[in-house]
This record gives sequence, C-alpha cells and structure tokens, in this order.
Amino acid sequence: MSELARGAAVKMRIELQQPAHYQMRLGEDAVPLNDWLGQALQLEFLGEINCIHCQRKSKKSFGQGYCWPCFGKLAQCDSCIMSPEKCHFDAGTCREPEWGVANCMVDHFVYLANSSSVKVGITRGNQLPTRWLDQGASQALPIFRVKTRQQSGLVEDALRAHVSDRTSWQAMLKGEPVAADLPALRDRLVELCSAELGALHERFGLQAIQLLEDGEVADIRYPVLEYPKKVKSFNLDKEPLAEGTLLGIKGQYLIFDTGVINIRKYTGYQLVLRGI
Repeated sequence: MSELARGAAVKMRIELQQPAHYQMRLGEDAVPLNDWLGQALQLEFLGEINCIHCQRKSKKSFGQGYCWPCFGKLAQCDSCIMSPEKCHFDAGTCREPEWGVANCMVDHFVYLANSSSVKVGITRGNQLPTRWLDQGASQALPIFRVKTRQQSGLVEDALRAHVSDRTSWQAMLKGEPVAADLPALRDRLVELCSAELGALHERFGLQAIQLLEDGEVADIRYPVLEYPKKVKSFNLDKEPLAEGTLLGIKGQYLIFDTGVINIRKYTGYQLVLRGI
C-alpha cells in the first residue's frame, strides 16, 4: 500500500478532454486519477475537518466546507446563492457587498445540461465548462447571457416551469442519458416563456438578458470503465474508510466496485489517498 496524497480535500480539478481528465487534490498534493482506473484505491478520513475559509477545526462541515460561524456570516453561504432570484444586494443588506460586486454583479450564463435528464442551470461566466463537468453533464448548451446573478435566477425561474432545475445523481451515475436536441429545446422554452422573458427585458433592458441563438452544444465524455447497476454511497462520517477498484469518475464522484463517493461533499475533511 502506498500513500499518494494527504491533506484537506477540495473538489477534484477537471479538464475538458475526451474523456475528462481528473486530479484528486488533498492539501498541496494533486494526483492524476485517470491513471488509476481499474486499480484499487483507499480513502481514509483522519477525523479532522477544517473550514475552507478560516481554517479553524470544526466538528461538522456546513455548506460543503465551512464552519458554523463562517456559514452564518459569509455572502457566499447566504440563501440567495441557492436562490439567486432572492438577491438582496439592492436593498443594502448583502453580507459582503464587495464580494457581491465581484461575484454576483457580473455576467452569468443560463444553460441547459443533460446529465440524468435535461435540466436548466446558471453559473458565472468564468465557470464554463467547469460547472457542467462538476454536474456530470454529457451534453450542455449556454442559452442566455445575463448581466447579474439575480437576473440569471429570474430567467431560470421562468424556464423551470417547463424543465427541471435538478439532477438525479443516482441516475447520472448509472449511465449516459438519452441524447437530447438541446437547441430545439432552447427554442421551445423561449417560445413558452415569451411573456416572462418580455417582462424581464422591460424591467432590466434588452442588453441585460441576451439570447444565445448560436450557442454550440458541448459533448462530454467521462473516464468510466463500468457503471454500477445499483448506487451505494460511502459515508466517511460513519465509516472512515472508502476503498475498492476504481471503475470510473463522473461529476465529483469516484465510482468504485464497492460503492460511490462524492468528493465535494467532504471539502475540508483531512483525508489520505492510498494505492492498494
């Protein structure tokens, strides 16, 4: 058994190649995981969690990596991050106005992605294609470019009356989704939501919400040797060891022959990765 990496976990780094290329990051160490497909690996939780913002020890992780005090005070942990249409920046009540200007008052994309099935989502302009890869999308298409996070949330809110905004992670890990005609769906959604989109244009201006009629569909493949027929998750809080033969990597999940594990869920956990 050989130690490959040790330290606080952060989400895996993914490069858009065919297939996607993954690196496990623990502390200062980065391990190319594609090279380990078909081989045995072990992840061990060392019993310590550190906040990814202030580094203090925490008995529990909140919001994927934060201690409770940081979770309660940071703008990036506010409820409007999950529900951007509820942005309260204009009311002067943003927890960190400077952070809001840098991260929310910037261009965002509204997109369609096909992971377990087609969903609508939003992300900052500098997070494509990372966001799609993190979600395990096999196809993706940007459909709107908007000026602020709140506006992207309002567009998403209109569209999700006709298409889901969620991914079934269990279905995503069982195989590739049925291919979808994303440009045709975009056009249909624009037609169905013409009244809502018109109201948003009237409220914010035509330049604030721009339809991307010439967007290109991204086709993404993942390094998977075999998909599980039944998805069983490891829980490092209950059992500190996760090990098995690495059969695939998709989204932020490692797929072993013994179960799957969402690495992003354990952000801030002190882990050791070993080759068996």
